[in-house]
Amino acid sequence: MAKIFDHHKVSMGWIPTNSHWRNLRKACVMEIFAQQRLEATQALRQTKVQELLDYINQSCKSGAPIDVGQVVFTTTLNAISNTFVSIDLAQYGSNLSHEFQHLVYCLAQEAGKPNLADFFPALSLVDPQGIHKRTRIYFAKLFGIFDGIINERVQLRASSKGPKASNDVLDSLLTLNEEDNSKISLRDIKHLILDLFIAGIDSTSSTVEWAMALLLHNPEKMVKAQDELEEVLGNNGKVQESDISKFHYLQAIVKETFRLHPPAPFLVPRKAVADVEICGFIVPKNAQILINVWAMGRDLSIWPNPNLFMPERFLEHGIEFKGQDFELIPFGAGRRICPGLPLANRMVHLMLASLVHNFAWKLPDEMKPEDMDMEEMFGLTLHKAKPLQAIPITSL
Repeated sequence: MAKIFDHHKVSMGWIPTNSHWRNLRKACVMEIFAQQRLEATQALRQTKVQELLDYINQSCKSGAPIDVGQVVFTTTLNAISNTFVSIDLAQYGSNLSHEFQHLVYCLAQEAGKPNLADFFPALSLVDPQGIHKRTRIYFAKLFGIFDGIINERVQLRASSKGPKASNDVLDSLLTLNEEDNSKISLRDIKHLILDLFIAGIDSTSSTVEWAMALLLHNPEKMVKAQDELEEVLGNNGKVQESDISKFHYLQAIVKETFRLHPPAPFLVPRKAVADVEICGFIVPKNAQILINVWAMGRDLSIWPNPNLFMPERFLEHGIEFKGQDFELIPFGAGRRICPGLPLANRMVHLMLASLVHNFAWKLPDEMKPEDMDMEEMFGLTLHKAKPLQAIPITSL
């Protein structure tokens, strides 16, 4: 499915570790996810999270349940779209938000399906499961959105009336493209934005939804998280990104969520560029490699009581998820580690802390925590099989 529109020849996630990959990676690190860049866009993320809280406050008046994954998806989508292209791409409950979420979810599902054509290349022309056909439709719709945004910005920059520079990612990438001997083409920019939108929005929103589901499934853990947030912030304090380092228990909740429900259960597939021996096993050249971080997170030899939600385990051990501790690598490790980790780290903690601190939550229809559906739906990313519905209450 990654071969649609030759995406596998351009995408930073799929191309080999060559000079072109290094150029794309450098652009990401320097122009998007650098510490200075993230600090400069902190107020933007704060604004989008406040819009989420305002929307939920309005929803509290009806007493009706909300789709937690949907509202978090919209918040993440708008935070990222404003960072990249300075516009909101959706409104809460809008058709566009639902359509964008549907496209991203469908792409993740198609990417995660075993595809006969991957095992028997002769079948690729036949596309027996229709994966190629459906994925082409999803890609075309997303590229249609991004093409329109990029073309409009290029025309504005070419016009004497248009702004020559702004603080968003697209302008930075276009500036790189306009340099002499530029190593970043407009085609690269389009495919890079597709990668960043799909990977950034889907993984962030699904992690927050899973964390909220786990807390509602384990109400005593929710109380501990709320107590910590109140102790650090007070009753009326707003959650700031600068506070994240003080939320020790909340950070443990996020780590435990990554362990049980990693956003990409098999990471991104890799290919061996040469025969290599690892722990007595020969991995042949050109073999496709899948890293099963979902199974690693439930390995009894690594984690005591692996199927239990126990954030406390991370208070006892200083394990991080940033690629150094191989027990927990939801973003991968090494030079191919996800470049968006710094932004995802901020977004997940900021949204989760804000949802937990500003509202009490209960399950609809007098459902008991033990009756919650916690089944997973596998794909390139890991979603809840049944979206989380919960009722927010304004006062804790």
